[in-house]
Amino acid sequence: MANAGLDEIYKCIHCGICLPECPTYRVTRLETESPRGRIHLSRAVAEGRIEPNERFEKHIYLCLGCRACESACPSGVRFGKILESARRIIGPPGSPLGRFLINTALKRLFPSPTRLRILARILRLYQKSPFRNLLHKLLPDGLVQAESLLPEIPEKFFFSEEETLLHTGEKRFRVGFISGCVMSILFGDVNEATVRVLRRNRCEVVIPKDQSCCGALNVHNGETRVAREMAKRNIDAFLDKDLDAIVVNSAGCGTMLKEYGEFLRDDPRYSKKAEIFSRKVKDISEFLSEISPSQAPQRLNLRVTYQDPCHLAHGQKIINQPRDLIRSIPGVELVEMESSNRCCGSAGIYNITHPEMSEVILDDKMENIKKTGADAIITSNPGCIIQIKSGIKKYNLKMEVLHIVELIDRAYKKSEEKF
Repeated sequence: MANAGLDEIYKCIHCGICLPECPTYRVTRLETESPRGRIHLSRAVAEGRIEPNERFEKHIYLCLGCRACESACPSGVRFGKILESARRIIGPPGSPLGRFLINTALKRLFPSPTRLRILARILRLYQKSPFRNLLHKLLPDGLVQAESLLPEIPEKFFFSEEETLLHTGEKRFRVGFISGCVMSILFGDVNEATVRVLRRNRCEVVIPKDQSCCGALNVHNGETRVAREMAKRNIDAFLDKDLDAIVVNSAGCGTMLKEYGEFLRDDPRYSKKAEIFSRKVKDISEFLSEISPSQAPQRLNLRVTYQDPCHLAHGQKIINQPRDLIRSIPGVELVEMESSNRCCGSAGIYNITHPEMSEVILDDKMENIKKTGADAIITSNPGCIIQIKSGIKKYNLKMEVLHIVELIDRAYKKSEEKF
């Protein structure tokens, strides 16, 4: 168990306040599926009283890593660090084949934007193929369910070559933009909206071509060697660009990027640089709230609800800023969702590795969404968007899911129509 994990384990006072905030405990009511129970198990492994066997793996990987327990904890236990340390001992989860596939993705695909784009183009051809329905009849139900979560892959990806996009009007800030791996391929339209919003607020936007995946999925699945290399690559890509901020529009990525300073603290060459890098990272809603947008949004007649991404609310403690931005748009009615900061069940690849538990948690989320009567659900994490869209499809709801920056961009486009 890494030192960071051990330090956090001994902070726990076993009060149990975290239990009702834990998605898996609320479903199972088992102590071993609660933060407190997993801390007991991790401590026993660290002290050599039990082996990190298959049963330990099951309990550790059933956790979604949502960090809701961290927000509830009176002792400030950073459960995420305990979880990461435990998974580092175990390695990726599942059967030998599952471990091989996850390791291949973490070590070969995510570090290489080129390989990711090639795979995405192959998957797009598959999605357009007449054989897709036939394959659904042949594949196991689990694979069909996992495949159904994949959104339609767009024909155009977000630009991969380095660009510096000029602002509109007198420059206020020079910012770097984390285009991301999944965001660039599956959500290129969200990235383009992010760049437009930044430029409308007179930001010069720098998009380094040498940037990499942030490494969050690697760390969440017990792989740190390649994750460290990706972190160093991002630091090298951004740190010499004379930036006021490094903006990211994915909540999970933002949390990882903000923790580079701690992640690389033992690296003599990168520890200081990682700290500087992490201090510059800003979620798009955080950055826009801090700079006071220079362009006023126009009226949108829309009733919306907001879904807190776990790693934004619990990981980065960003709760009010997105809501303030939504309320700043004339005509937009924000209806608060019950338990909006509870996990939707996506959690990286959790909805693939643990589909049954993921679906139970999603069903609970969808019940709260339906009660709002909203026209749109606003959030800011790719996993949340994919998961909630699957819930809307399952329940045949007439709602759309928007990234918060898409909502702001839509209001800015109204300004252009006005003239």
